[in-house]
Amino acid sequence: MNNRTLALGFGAVCLGMLGLAFASKPLYDTFCRVTGFGGTTQIAEAAPQDIIDRKINVRFDSNVIDAPVKFRPLQRSLDLSLGEHGLAFYEVTNTSDRDISLMASYNVTPHKAGLYFNKLECFCFTERVVKAGTTKKLPVVFFIGPEMDQERNMADVRTITLSYTFYQTDSFEGAANSAALN
Repeated sequence: MNNRTLALGFGAVCLGMLGLAFASKPLYDTFCRVTGFGGTTQIAEAAPQDIIDRKINVRFDSNVIDAPVKFRPLQRSLDLSLGEHGLAFYEVTNTSDRDISLMASYNVTPHKAGLYFNKLECFCFTERVVKAGTTKKLPVVFFIGPEMDQERNMADVRTITLSYTFYQTDSFEGAANSAALN
C-alpha cells in the first residue's frame, strides 16, 4: 500500500466521522421521537376514538433556567382515561422591565411513558417574546394513547409527570422574529 492510498483512506474516514458528527443530533432527535426515549413525547394530529377506562394521573411541573420570569402550572394534576383529551394551562409572567425572548422544552417521567404521551397543542420549542410585566396563559392539549394499556411493561404506570422548562434565548431581535405573546 502506498502513501497516497493510505492518505486517501485516512481522509475518507475523517470525512465520514465529520459527517456522522453533524448528523448525530438530527438522528438522535428522530430516534427519541420515534421511540419515546428519554421522555420525549409524541406529536399527534388527532386524538384516538377509543377511550379506555384505565385512569392515569398526570402531574404538571415547571422550571426556569436563567430567565426573569415566574412560570407555573395552573393545575397540579389531572386524572384522565387513556385516549381522553386533556387540557392544562401554564402561566408565565415576565418580571423584568424589558421584553424577553423565551423558549420551553419538555419531557415526561417515567421516560417509558413518552411513547404514549401525545400532544395536540403545545407552546414548546417555539421562541416567544413576552412583553415586560405581562402574564400569559399557555395551553397544552394532550392525550395518553390507549395502546399503552396493551403494553405489559406499562402496567405499573399510574402517574405521569409533564415537565416544562423555560429558558431565555440569545437570538432576541424583536417581536418581528418571534411569536409574540401579546
